[in-house]
Formats: sequence, C-alpha cells, structure tokens
Amino acid sequence: MSIMLGCIADDFTGATDLAGMLVQGGMKTVQIIGIPQGPLPSNIDADAVVIALKSRTNPAQEAVTDSLAALKWLRSAGCRQIYFKYCSTFDSTDQGNIGPVTDALMQALDTPFTIACPAFPENGRTIFNGYLFVGDMLLEESGMRHHPLTPMTDSNLVRVLQRQTSSRVGLIGHQIVKAGVQAIRQRIAQIKADGIQIAVIDATSNEDLMQIGQACADLPLLTAGSGVALGLPQNFREQGLLTRQDAATSLPPTPGLRAIVCGSCSQASQAQLADIAKKGVPSYAIDPLTLTGSDHALDDAVQAAMAWAAPLLPQGPVVVYATASAIRVKAIQEALGTERAGALVEAALAAVAQKLVAQGVRQLIVAGGETSGAVVTALKISSLRIGPQIDPGVPWTVSLDGTPISLALKSGNFGNVDFFSKAWSLLP
Repeated sequence: MSIMLGCIADDFTGATDLAGMLVQGGMKTVQIIGIPQGPLPSNIDADAVVIALKSRTNPAQEAVTDSLAALKWLRSAGCRQIYFKYCSTFDSTDQGNIGPVTDALMQALDTPFTIACPAFPENGRTIFNGYLFVGDMLLEESGMRHHPLTPMTDSNLVRVLQRQTSSRVGLIGHQIVKAGVQAIRQRIAQIKADGIQIAVIDATSNEDLMQIGQACADLPLLTAGSGVALGLPQNFREQGLLTRQDAATSLPPTPGLRAIVCGSCSQASQAQLADIAKKGVPSYAIDPLTLTGSDHALDDAVQAAMAWAAPLLPQGPVVVYATASAIRVKAIQEALGTERAGALVEAALAAVAQKLVAQGVRQLIVAGGETSGAVVTALKISSLRIGPQIDPGVPWTVSLDGTPISLALKSGNFGNVDFFSKAWSLLP
C-alpha cells in the first residue's frame, strides 16, 4: 500500500467532503475518525487518507496539538503531500483555528510557504480579489453571519487570516490564476521572495481549481477547502503513482432500515427538511429546551423520539431533527448558553442515532458537522470507505468497523433542496 496524499480535516463532514473529491479523481480514499492509534490494517487499500478531527471550534492550542498528532501519523505512513482542510466558508474566530494550525503545520514540515483557498464553486463558494462569496453575496451578507459558533462578518480572507497568524499573508489574484499554471508558479516564487508565507488564492471555477492544484504539485503543504482536491489526483497520475483504473467509488450494499438525523440549523438544512416533509416522510422535532431541567430530561427526550420512530421505521425513512430558525437558535442559546445548547443537541441526536442503528437502521444520513462528529463517535466508527457523491461535497460512505453502515455525513450548508430524497436513490 502506498498512501500518496495525507489530509487533516477540522471536522467530520469536511473530511467526507474532501475524501469525496479525491474519489471523484480516481483515488481510493479512506477516512479515519480521530487520530489513528496504529497503522491501517493490511487489507485496507488507499491512495489517500483523510483524518477527521473535531478541531474546528476547539480551543486553538488543542486544535494545534491534535493536528500535529495527525501529521505525525500521516508522515509515518509515507504520505508525499499534506492537505489541511477547513470549511469552504472559512468560518473561524479571530483567534483561530485556521491560522494557528497552518502555522504549526508549516513549522513541523519546515516549509516556508503555503496557500489558503477555501473556494468550492460547485457549492457557490468563490474567491475574487481575496473576497469570499456565497453565491452572489459576500460571505458577510450570507446566512453565515448568523452562525451560532463562528459568525463571519468579514469577507476579506487576507484580513481574516492575518488576524489569526503571525505569518505574512498575501494574495494571488484572479488574473494570475486565469493566466495558467506557469503564471501561478511564477507568482508564488515572486511573493515568497517578498516574504509572503501564506497566499490566499482566487478561484471562481473548477478550471481555476485544476490549475491551482497542478501549480501546487510540489508544495509540501496545502491548506484549502475541498475544492483544490479536484486538481490533485492528476499530479500523482502524471508521476506514474496513480495507475489503477478500478472504480474508486464502489461500495458494498448495506441492506436495512433508513433514517435521517439533523442537527444543522443552516438555511440549506431547513429547506431540505421542509422538502422531505412535503414528500410525506415522517419527521420528529426535539426541542433543545426540553433536554434540561432534570437529570433524566435528555434520556426522556431520546426515549420519546424512539417511541415515535420505532413503529414507523419498517414503513420507510424517518427524520429526527433539532433544527430551528436563527431567531429560535438565538433564544435557545440565551436560555442555555451557546456551548451547552450545542452539546445537549449533539448528545441527544447521537443517542437517537445509536438507538436507530440498534433498531436495524443501516442507511443513515446525518446533517451538521458537529452532529456528524457526535454520531460517528457514539457509533464507535473509526474508519470509512468513501463512495459516490450525492451532491457536491457530500458522498456516501460505508463504515469499516463491525456491521457495515452506509453513512452520508452532510455539512449543514451543503446539498440541494432535494438532498435527502435524492441520497437514497444512489445506494446499491
């Protein structure tokens, strides 16, 4: 086994997003949940490994420590290039964690330069003149300004990143990117000579991402959203390292019951829930305010959800959610505290997922990055084989621990309005 690309993702759904991109490019990809405790089993074949951390909203020093531990494992596995993956909306606080982790990885790899490029045009995330757009709106004018943990009120990525890092941050603009691979490489050489250590790089199309990927083939470290991964498999193929033609997207069937668990409060997830409800799929809401008040309040809420779900499961998919509007989320946070509210919802939905699997669910969609992390932890899943894409950034996966379970781990902002119903049609 030869692992060519080693990836560190700062949350679970971001990891599957990135892994799905690599699979599209023909790289057999395995996602590992948390820092691996030993080498991959000899029967697991992979061209790329994505380590999924839960470091997106952790304290910066904790995120750095975990990321460096992941890097140590990837280097011991012989990875030729390292990829630090963060969200395509670049959301973080002024204290990190994107900047501090990037600095630590650069130092550990003894590399003086890297790029920063969260662009993902297929999902409407583009960068122009260093400004991040969501669709046709600046990031600060989008729904991300209401994110409960990392509200984004500045669209200028050079400015945002410079507040987080001691490295000098510069820009590789769109005219350079459009001029092609050699122009990008020349610009990198120029700004490195000028003392720039991290360059935000514009991208408005998949063609841009392919050019960027090729231009950065020799960089020891890339930092980006999942989009830049589109341009990386070609580099390994040109080096003669990626020669197999078998289907990287092939997954084994996982017959069983179906369910959806949704903890995301994004506008996309709200629309997807409304769509699946219109199609007659039964849905059950957990109110976060009912999860407190007594020692057994959370357990009672989980039991009530399962009492509702159990008789319906044999008839088709069910949905259990804790999604709410921005106004409702704010009220809940004011009542419970931001961190406590999030932790309670994650714990409740993870417990629901455990019980759904115990009831025979083998095809499970989870919406929300933090919720996905809590669910895979509760299910004791340590690794996933990545399969076909449902919508840009969201593939189906199959667990490699114990009884196989098909999992779609969806970042809250991702997926078309019909994502939930569409997903089932893509399973064997």
